[in-house]
Amino acid sequence: MKKKRALGAALLSMTMGLSVFTAGAFAKEPETQNETYRVLIQGPSNAKASVNSQVDKRWDFGSDGMTAEVNAKQYQALLKNKNLKIEKVSEVTLETARTEASKKDSVSIQAAGYPSDQTPWGIASIYNNSSITSTSGGSGIKVAVLDTGVYTSHIDLEGSAEQCKDFTQSSPIVNGSCTDRQGHGTHVAGTVLAHGGYDGQGIYGVAPQAKLWAYKVLGDNGSGYSDDIAAAIRHVADEASRTGSKVVINMSLGSSGKDSLISSAVDYAYSKGVLVVAAAGNSGYSANTIGYPGALKNAIAVAALENVQQNGTYRVANFSSRGNPNTDGDYVIQEKDVEVSAPGASIESTWYNGGYNTISGTSMATPHVAGLAAKIWSSSPSMSHTQLRTELQNRAKQYDIKGGYGAAAGDDYASGFGYPRVK
Repeated sequence: MKKKRALGAALLSMTMGLSVFTAGAFAKEPETQNETYRVLIQGPSNAKASVNSQVDKRWDFGSDGMTAEVNAKQYQALLKNKNLKIEKVSEVTLETARTEASKKDSVSIQAAGYPSDQTPWGIASIYNNSSITSTSGGSGIKVAVLDTGVYTSHIDLEGSAEQCKDFTQSSPIVNGSCTDRQGHGTHVAGTVLAHGGYDGQGIYGVAPQAKLWAYKVLGDNGSGYSDDIAAAIRHVADEASRTGSKVVINMSLGSSGKDSLISSAVDYAYSKGVLVVAAAGNSGYSANTIGYPGALKNAIAVAALENVQQNGTYRVANFSSRGNPNTDGDYVIQEKDVEVSAPGASIESTWYNGGYNTISGTSMATPHVAGLAAKIWSSSPSMSHTQLRTELQNRAKQYDIKGGYGAAAGDDYASGFGYPRVK
């Protein structure tokens, strides 16, 4: 039996504008001997093996080291082992909420259990069709959303989830669990592949026929560890190889500092033919504020656009992080470069309680590009992931962005190559 769309004031009545792209932070020093925290242990294999029985090992990354949960006493003992290098594992947390609501955001529309717009401005814009009422595409492509989880039973996502896994629990991987109690991951997934629901009255994403791999890598408070994220990235790559799938990773998260585990995992996934799309960050609008993993050469960094026209184009949002101005105009992606731009301000999408919400951030821009990648790849399945990336870049060049701080004609540090859209 089809479930009815929820009625009543079930949704948040205010626009939150959260983004899971955050400034880097390290775990706090333990205040008591009983407090545990996470460390990366590196060194010769025999040295690492010697401490296996002494710590609660979490992930083994081979030559990149292993991670473990330790208490203060164990940590001090590890530091005394001259054969080992010990580092604390970095954390990722939610950024300060943004309030960039559109005028049409209203309690009554959201409380009715229906979106205020079935094809929100970002969807209409990326399709370059202001009168579009539904979307299509993405068949045969998997999109792995690494986030706070996904409410896969949302009417507009139901039937799309092919994998649902949790990397945040005490057991490294919990299959069949990806519960989102925060909302961010459900919102991201909706922008990628929401299909409007069984009644066709819901919201639509860019590529509704794509299949979802929902990987929970951040906790219910929006905070997570880089080793869990790295493990999930590697798992996506291995699953892509195992199943023979074409996969796009969406990571609407990050930190200001480069993390060795995530960097290595992104390189690994890219080497396996997986396309990696990541948020540029919300630390703009100064130069060189782009964060990681978006700043990595093997990840597509996505900046956020507003639904505002300036200099004849959309405008890059002030909050959107900027790349390196010294590489402007070269049309070559280097580390710390913004690659492309997409709608990221006041984006309406699916929410974790079955309804809808409107939020802002480069977190919201990223799934527009991940969805577009899935749609293009589905229509040209013989493409490699590198050819797909080139196609996205070429489409971006066709819609140059000239609005916003740092935006200029051609490749620039604010908008990258431009705004890729559906032809």
